[in-house]
Amino acid sequence: MTELRTFDPFAIEPFDDTIRALMRPWKLDLAEAAPRIKIDLTEQDGSFAVKAEIPGVRKEDIDVRVDGNQVTISAEVKSEKEEKEGTRVLRRERQQGYASRSFTLSCPVDEAKADAKYENGVLNLTLPKKAATSTKRLAVQ
Repeated sequence: MTELRTFDPFAIEPFDDTIRALMRPWKLDLAEAAPRIKIDLTEQDGSFAVKAEIPGVRKEDIDVRVDGNQVTISAEVKSEKEEKEGTRVLRRERQQGYASRSFTLSCPVDEAKADAKYENGVLNLTLPKKAATSTKRLAVQ
């Protein structure tokens, strides 16, 4: 059985793939500029362990903030590429990107004992849990 369709020359669908194809190179360049932060989070008895993959970023450009049980990891990447032929510059590109990830933990973190290490594109965080505070009952007078 054959399906018949009516042709509408002003419909968006025939042009949709063409427009996407024209935009594709720009999307790829932007995706390379911004780092993607992939996170593995594990909970142990007295702490949380975070493994964040942030390739292509210098450790000076990574910012980790802990506020109670809220953790934010952000990174900025800057790169320059230059293509020369002898002394003549054929192409020079500069890219800049920024990425951030925030997540909430089940209990507050002891900021004083927290530790962060960055090596080979992997950020390892050790976030100790803050000791539970005991409640005090007050006598009413």
